[in-house]
Amino acid sequence: MTDTGQDRAAVRRRRLWWAGLLAVVGLALLLIGLIVASGTLAWVEVALALVLLVASYALQRAARRETLYRHDGR
Repeated sequence: MTDTGQDRAAVRRRRLWWAGLLAVVGLALLLIGLIVASGTLAWVEVALALVLLVASYALQRAARRETLYRHDGR
């Protein structure tokens, strides 16, 4: 693998790691907001959880898209 290939792989792994972390935090907030919290705080937590889950999905898609459609010069 060339240096650019290793760099791309490292970036992909880092993006997928962050996406996983965002997903776990988002799911935890969603559960807390739906089960434990009440009132306005619950709605804020649920909204934040949804934003984190969408961001996680976007990061995963970007990482996979870069891998699928990268230009190797071939």
